[in-house]
Amino acid sequence: MAQSVLKRKTGVIVGDDVLHLFNYAQEHKFAIPAINVTSSSTVVAALEAARDKKAPIILQMSQGGAAYFAGKGVKNGDQEASIAGAIAGAHYIRSIAPSYGIPVVLHTDHCAKKLLPWLDGMMTEDEKYFEKHGEPLFSSHMIDLSEEEVEWNVQTTAKYLKRAAPMKQWLEMEIGITGGEEDGVNNEDVDNNSLYTQPEDIYHIYSTLVKISPYFSIAAGFGNVHGVYKPGNVKLHPELLGKHQAYVKDKIGAKEDKPVFLVFHGGSGSSKDEYTKAISYGVVKVNLDTDLQYAYLTGIRDYVLKKKDYIMTPVGNPDGEDKPNKKYFDPRVWVREGEKTMSARVAEGLEDFNTAGQL
Repeated sequence: MAQSVLKRKTGVIVGDDVLHLFNYAQEHKFAIPAINVTSSSTVVAALEAARDKKAPIILQMSQGGAAYFAGKGVKNGDQEASIAGAIAGAHYIRSIAPSYGIPVVLHTDHCAKKLLPWLDGMMTEDEKYFEKHGEPLFSSHMIDLSEEEVEWNVQTTAKYLKRAAPMKQWLEMEIGITGGEEDGVNNEDVDNNSLYTQPEDIYHIYSTLVKISPYFSIAAGFGNVHGVYKPGNVKLHPELLGKHQAYVKDKIGAKEDKPVFLVFHGGSGSSKDEYTKAISYGVVKVNLDTDLQYAYLTGIRDYVLKKKDYIMTPVGNPDGEDKPNKKYFDPRVWVREGEKTMSARVAEGLEDFNTAGQL
């Protein structure tokens, strides 16, 4: 079981525990879903599913999601809301995660060039936390410079990995563009060839970063697209990931078949077969967001439609003009319905990625 390789069995894990968990995932052919969270409600929905399915989970905040955690009324011109919200969310997750009895990787999502001040602010907080506690506040971060020139992407990523390395903090990077649109980053019109990463690039990244730290993963493009799309409209080629692994293995003379930790972006809408193939080639993390946003909505939507006549006024419903409606419009009631449907969709992902039952 996965917890056998972890020093910290429950709550937010860091450093070698993250490395050991990802190694274990590769060996046992499963990937861990990375759930975008924007509130305490979405956090507990994800944790509940992972607890019930006896699985590890990755909780991540995007720049926009972190700002939402702080509150939409907070100015964010210099990323101050995104920094404050990410820190607040991290402390909340650290506080509540042990109650669910599972290991949690605390991560931040896509950080493009224009958002680097956000990453800088979070890493400053990581360093402060490290001084007090001997570990960073966040388990890991993602830096996404895939829209930039390859060499600048690699060298800038290396700079940030050097900063993270003393804290044994994981860093995820992206090479090859993920199509579609997510959280204000729009790649809907990119050339399809840009969606497929070349093995030479993977080796260049690996050989550069491994000299600094073993705590890194690569989100390689194999046709991935963010958002919702019709089946057949996106041509995923997970077999390319196998070629990347074979190329790196040959170049470095590795004994293991999967020397690179890979990440699957744009996971919403993909088939179980596509997930399974990608995982077989060393994917240890699969991002889920769009499907979960819709799942969260459905619970609230269906509740409102079903209880419409009980939420139109504070008092008065089909059961009587003087009947109070508080038990119907209390946010704890209808928000909970969204949590239930989101949690069910997370549970589906845990089954699809073979994560369920790994603890």
